[in-house]
Amino acid sequence: MAHAKTSYVCLPCRATYKKPYGALERLCPRCAEPMVHAGSAFAAPRRRDTAAWRTLSVLLHAGIGFHKTCCGGPGYRPRTLPEVRARLAHARRTGEPAHKALVRRELP
Repeated sequence: MAHAKTSYVCLPCRATYKKPYGALERLCPRCAEPMVHAGSAFAAPRRRDTAAWRTLSVLLHAGIGFHKTCCGGPGYRPRTLPEVRARLAHARRTGEPAHKALVRRELP
């Protein structure tokens, strides 16, 4: 039986690779920089879509992944920079941790 694969992302190259999950540090085949584990439910934006890659970069650096849950996909993730900015402003205003504010479906 084959092992399940998960997505790893190289943010400088805007490239994704499916690799078996493991504790090894994954290096990008293009630039040899370390890749970020994005999760098995990750769908990459187009390489030309710079706004989507900036949004993705904020999410991954905040520690938010795209992992499947028992009931479906990874849950809500902001898709645009204005959504990210609004959630980060809410986090600063209320003192809520950024990783929790970013996955909030609606702001109060």
